[in-house]
Parts: sequence; structure tokens; C-alpha cells
Amino acid sequence: MTRQGGLQADVRPAKGAQLRRELGVWEALGVSVALMAPSAAVNLNPQASAGTVGRAVPLAFALATVGVLLIAYTFVRLCQRFHHAGSVYGFVGATLGARAGVVAGWALLGTYLLFGVTTASAAGIFGATFLKNVGVWTHQPSWSGFLIGAIALIGVFSLAIAPIRGATRFLLSVEGGTVALIVVVAVVILIRLGTGNAPQGHTIDLSVFTVPSGTGVSAVFLGVVFGFLSFAGFEAAATLGEETRNPRRDIPRVILGTAVFGGLYFVFVTAVAMMGFGADGTGVAAFAGSGSLLGDLGARYVAGWVGEAVTIGAVISSFSCVLACAVSAARLLFALARDGIGLSLFGKVAARRGTPVQATAAVVIAMYVVIGFTWFVLGGKPFDLFVASGAIGTLIVLVAYALATIGATKLLFFSGSRHVAVWEIVVPGLALLLIGYTLFRNTWPYPTGAAGAYPALSAAWLLLGVGWVLARPAATRRAGQLLIAGEGLQAPEPTPARTRGTGVIRT
Repeated sequence: MTRQGGLQADVRPAKGAQLRRELGVWEALGVSVALMAPSAAVNLNPQASAGTVGRAVPLAFALATVGVLLIAYTFVRLCQRFHHAGSVYGFVGATLGARAGVVAGWALLGTYLLFGVTTASAAGIFGATFLKNVGVWTHQPSWSGFLIGAIALIGVFSLAIAPIRGATRFLLSVEGGTVALIVVVAVVILIRLGTGNAPQGHTIDLSVFTVPSGTGVSAVFLGVVFGFLSFAGFEAAATLGEETRNPRRDIPRVILGTAVFGGLYFVFVTAVAMMGFGADGTGVAAFAGSGSLLGDLGARYVAGWVGEAVTIGAVISSFSCVLACAVSAARLLFALARDGIGLSLFGKVAARRGTPVQATAAVVIAMYVVIGFTWFVLGGKPFDLFVASGAIGTLIVLVAYALATIGATKLLFFSGSRHVAVWEIVVPGLALLLIGYTLFRNTWPYPTGAAGAYPALSAAWLLLGVGWVLARPAATRRAGQLLIAGEGLQAPEPTPARTRGTGVIRT
């Protein structure tokens, strides 16, 4: 029993609410890499940047990498002190209070659910394209992508409730294989460009790292927004804090490593892709209109079958991303329910599997509901759902990132004890500026047409979380007790330090 603020709470994990601590750094890496889905992202997202920055897509992704590394600082510093299945729910709750923590956790839960829908739609779209191209299903109805995505979710559920170690290894191996294929194709393209043996006389052209004349700063940063969206989910390993053997060492390494890898990968592949299509107006138009960048280039520069291989690789990458979303969302729902925020049924762990089966089932069913509603009620198309769920999920996650960054700033620089060098406050400060500008560019001027619903639906999800906090003050207070006093959220005692210059010297 632990006493906090005059209130008493039993902070020992309830029976049936303990996750197994069995993961190493590579298993945690599998979740972050798979949720970021670099294979699918590099085939779908760069085209949007081309519409605003033209040939300078690689530059936009390089700037986005800098921004993501700033945000990664927040998660690295917090994960060095806390390890919690609720990720930002735990981090923000421990630093800014339980109410802010619940809202942040609710936001990230919504993001993972929507990103699961996004990538299930992508799996359906890529899968339908592949079946059509190989002649298996040539005359497809408009809902074929929905059907394939729904079938994929069955496989996702069966893997997500399995012992977590096997699922994470599957994620890493699948995404690793697809990334390797894309890198090989990119290297072949680069060699042909460098040796003067490329189609249409294209060569290595470093102008892809320069902004075309007449392109303003605002347009450049709008392109950076689309690059930034490609990294969404890089922090997913934080939800495995209670299942990793050495979380305060391994989780920060995974998050930072994923961000660095993503940056190098996205910049290299987009640069090669833009040069492969050509940096002139015709090439940029072909780049922007491509349905699968590396698939089209693989068929053009290597062989027709390579394009099909990249497409099926994108299907597998999308499937692994859905699995990572389900795993991460289930941990968040489990952590919230365990602390009394939601149904207690979701706060239990299956004794034999060691995973939150009920929470996982709820997450997958929620994804089915969104897909079914779009399919049967709205009469939408898979690509419409892909765009909508991705945009809404991204707006929501930016709020969660902002709360986590504010919490980290308070803990590190305004908690009364020195944890890091004073100059490091610049990093979260720049991160908040980036997040704020990204939100601004996505909401002003307010989008018209179908896109006008995205900010409204994002706000509605966040307001549901705020409403729950206001309606259930007692439950929120109890969650705060458990967050502050529970094992795994109690920050380690700060090491005595003396300041020399701008650094901190441990003694």
C-alpha cells in the first residue's frame, strides 16, 4: 500500500494484469519499424510532397527528419525514466497530471486505431492491384480493397493475441525483407543513373536537393509536413515498456534508431526515385502521378517482375503495420482499463498467452466497424478511407506529441532538480514549434470538400477524451495515484550533479 497526497491506493498490479517482461531490443524495434511502415510509406507519401515542392522532395524529407529527431528527443528522455504500457498516457500522466495523461493516451489510442484502418486499406488496395496485375482477379468491384483488408484483419488478430515475442519478430523480419528489396532496387537504379545507362537519358541530378525557383518557404514547409507524416508511429516501442527486459536502455535506443534509420532511408530512396523519373517538369509529373514509386521504377529499371515483387512487398508491409497498430493500441487500451479508465475487462492479460486478448479483440473490432461503416453506410472507396483515416490520425497524434513534449520539458527543466544540460531546452522548444506549425498548415486555411471533415473529426475524438475526464473525476484521480506510485512510473532518484559550463557532470 502506498500513500500519495493523503490518499491511499494499492498500487500492486492486479492479478491477471501483468505483462510478461521477455522482449529484447530487436523485438521492440520490430513494432516501431512496422508501425512506421517505411516500405508502404515510401511508395505512397512522397507523391504528395511533389505537388508542393516539385523536384525537392528529398530535401523536404531531410527537413522532416530533423523535425522527427527533435520529437524523438522527448520520447528518449521520458523512456530513460519511465516504462509503461500506456506510452504517452503514462509519460504525460506522470509529468503533467492524470487528466492530461488520460487525454494524451486517448489521443494516441485513436491514432493507432486509425492508422490500423489506414494500413488495412492500403493492404487491400495493394492486394487488389497485385491480384489484378497477375490475372487472378481481373474484373474487380470498387469494394475489393475493403474485402481484402477485412480478410487481412483476421490474420492480424490471430498474430496480435499470440505471445508478443513471436509477433514482434515477425514484424521485424517482414518489414526488414521488404525494405531490403526496395533498397536493392534503389541501388540498381542509382548505378544505372551513374553509368549513363538509364531510360530516357536520366543521370544523377543533385538538383533534387534544391528548391525550384518561385517556390516559397510556405510551400517548402507544406512539403515537409507530408514528409513528417511518413514517420508517424516511430515511437510505438514505448508501449512495450512493461514487456522489455531492460526498458530504460533498450526503448530509447529503439526509438532513436528508428528515427535515424527512417530519415536515411526516406531521403535516399526519394532522391533516387526523383532522379529515376527525372528532375524536369515531365519527370516530376510522372513522380507525382505514380501509384507505387518503386514498383513503377523497378519495372522500368530492372524487370517487370520486380515491380510486382515491390507491390506484394507493399501488401506485406501494410499488413505488418496493421499488426503493429493492433499490438500498440491494445497495450494502450489495456493500460487505461487497468487504471480504471474504461471497462475493467480490457485490463486483463491472458495467463497462457501473456497478452491482453480482450483489449486486442476490442481494437480489431473497432477497425472493422470503421471499415464496415465506410463500406456499407457511406458507400466510400478504399482509397477514400486510406486518405481520411491517415489524415485524421495524424492530426490527433500531433496533439499527443505536443503533450508529451511539454511534459518532458517540465520534468527535465522545471521540476526542481537538474536532469540534463540547460542548453537542451532548445530541442523540445523547436519540437513544439514544428508541431504547432504542422497543425497550423493542416487547418489553415481550413480545407474544403471532404477534407474539411478531418480537423472536425480529430477535434471530436479529442473532446471525447476531455469529456470522459470531466465526467469521471474520481476515476481520473485514482489513475493519477497509480501512475505516480505504481512500479515502472516512479522516476529514479536523480544522480547528484554539478554544473560545468553548459553540461552536466555526474558525480
